[in-house]
Amino acid sequence: MEFLSRHVTRSRHERAGRAAATGLATVGRMRIALINSGLGLLAAAAELRRQSPGVELILAMDPDGMPWGSRTPDDIAHRSLACAHAAAAYDPDALVFACNTGSVHALDALRAEFEPRIPVVGTVPAIKPAAAGGHPIAIWATAATTGSAYQRALIAQFAAAVAVTEVPCPGLADAINAGDEEATATAVAIAAARTPAQVSAVVLGCTEYELAAPAIAVARPGVSLHGSARAVAAQALRRVVNGGADYGKGQGRPQADHGQPESGPAGPAGPAGPAGPAGPALRVLLSGRPGDLPPAALRYREGRFLVLRPDPDPDPAPRPDPAGSGLSGAGSSSIRA
Repeated sequence: MEFLSRHVTRSRHERAGRAAATGLATVGRMRIALINSGLGLLAAAAELRRQSPGVELILAMDPDGMPWGSRTPDDIAHRSLACAHAAAAYDPDALVFACNTGSVHALDALRAEFEPRIPVVGTVPAIKPAAAGGHPIAIWATAATTGSAYQRALIAQFAAAVAVTEVPCPGLADAINAGDEEATATAVAIAAARTPAQVSAVVLGCTEYELAAPAIAVARPGVSLHGSARAVAAQALRRVVNGGADYGKGQGRPQADHGQPESGPAGPAGPAGPAGPAGPALRVLLSGRPGDLPPAALRYREGRFLVLRPDPDPDPAPRPDPAGSGLSGAGSSSIRA
C-alpha cells in the first residue's frame, strides 16, 4: 500500500504531570488520532472533544479500502497499520482504534508497532454493562460478527447469566457511512423486528451504529442502548494524562467495542474544515491523504459537533446512567491498557 511508507520514530511528548480526572480538559496540548475505515470514528471523536474540549483530533479513515468487514484479517491489519502510520506522522499522544472489526483483527499488530511510544486504545462491544442489569439483551452487529467465535466468547465471559439474542444487521453500517437515512431506517426496522420484545438492552456492536442511535431509539422505545464511545474516550484521555500508568491492569485479550475500552511525533495539526473561530485543530486523512470530512459526516450530530460546534453536547440522545434507557457505555469495563 502506497501510504504505508514510513515508520515514525519520534518520541511522544513528555506530559507536565498528572491531572485529576476532573482536570482532563485543562491538561496542556493534547493530540489524539482515531482510526476507522469510515464514519465509525465520529462518536468517539465527538466524545473526546466533549470530555476534553481543547484536544486536537486526527481522523484517519480508509475510503479506498472500506468496508473492512469484508476483507481478510491480514488485509485488515495491513490497512489499519497504514492508517495508523499516516496518523502517527502528526505525533499523536494516543491512537484510538475506533472500529470493532479492526480491533478484533489488528489491535495486537498496532500495539506491537507503536507501544509503548504511543498508547493504542481499542474497543469491544458493551456486552458487560448491558448484561449487568440481569435482563435479556440483544447484540446488534454486522453479519460477519454475528455468531462469530469472537462474539460468542464475549457472551460466555460477560453475559452467561442472561438471555442473549444476536441480531445481524446487514447493510446498516454501509447505509450509515453513506448518510442514507432511508436505507438506515429500513435496516434499523429489520433489526428491530428481529429483536425479541422482552429485550431491555441493545448492545451497539459496531461503532457506526452509535450514529444511528436516534433511529434505533424510535424503533425500540424504552430499550437501553449500549455503545462504546464514552468509555473509550475516557480511557484514551487517561492513557495520555497518566503517561500509560494504568498499562497492563486490564483483563482479557485485545478485543473490539464493549463500552469497554481496550488499551494496551509533534507537527501542527491544521484543521480540515471549520472548527469555529478559536476551535482546536481537526485533521482528516483519507487513505493517508489530507482531506475533509466526507459530506455524509455532517448528517450526524457528532460530525456537525466536530466541525461546527452547534451545541455543547454531541450525544444524539439524553445521557442516562448505564442502567437507564438511552445511549450508554460508561459502565464497568475490561481494560487491557
